[in-house]
Amino acid sequence: MRIHPSACIHADARIHDSVTIGPFAVVEAGVEIGPETHLAASVIVMGHTKIGSHCQLHSHAVVGDVPQDRAFHQDESTCEIGDHCILREGVTVHRATGNGTRTSVGNRCFLMTNSHVAHNCILEDDVTLVSGALLGGHVHVGKRAIISGNAAVHQFVRIGEFAIVGGLSKIVQDVPPYLMTDQAGGIVGLNVVGLVRAGVPSEIRGELKQLYRLMYRSQLSRREALEKMQDCAISEQGKLFLEFVASDSTRGFRKGKQGNTSGNGAAGENGSADKNTPRDSVAQE
Repeated sequence: MRIHPSACIHADARIHDSVTIGPFAVVEAGVEIGPETHLAASVIVMGHTKIGSHCQLHSHAVVGDVPQDRAFHQDESTCEIGDHCILREGVTVHRATGNGTRTSVGNRCFLMTNSHVAHNCILEDDVTLVSGALLGGHVHVGKRAIISGNAAVHQFVRIGEFAIVGGLSKIVQDVPPYLMTDQAGGIVGLNVVGLVRAGVPSEIRGELKQLYRLMYRSQLSRREALEKMQDCAISEQGKLFLEFVASDSTRGFRKGKQGNTSGNGAAGENGSADKNTPRDSVAQE
């Protein structure tokens, strides 16, 4: 173990012998750090935190601090970072609110400079938060999703796997798997490039496009769209899309972008088509 003399490491921290810790870093009691992980200068890892192996925490990252939540009262909660994660300068990941709860970042996640993961968030594997991205409490982000720079995601929102959230956007409602949003937060289409890079066959991409059209470009009610999607969802990816959009949602679903490229139908805020609902109309925060 290589620890800079100026680092402050609590005797009760459990740190693997292969870990390296830079100057002025702080590791509190109860922290666990796995093999081959590196903490750069001035990193702070607070109690109730577990960090996996082969992670890189860059300068001034803070992991496991208490949540910015008035409901928090010294709860016995945790913060977990998976293996092979990169947390760049100024990243903050807070532990959860509520006894027995956790904030979790999966394996191979890349959290770029000054991004923030609030209490009770769940990030699945291979998630990317671009610089300045902000996740409110209880946000769930599916695997290989990308939250672009300076985007803000409202608490309790779900972002599906392989979804891409546009830069500078505000996301106040759920984004289904495999879809993309624009700066206004509207659904604008399928993440074709991401699916191709992941090796998803063309027939499955076609199936997902059909499901997207039923949900966002038809004039069907939500119920009608879901009924038709059950006949179309054959692949694992298609069934996941259908399960996501058919499930109960705390925040509801964002409408598709209006105009020539999408319709006003199934994904209305209340689950029904409404031609008079403006694109930026969303549930109140």
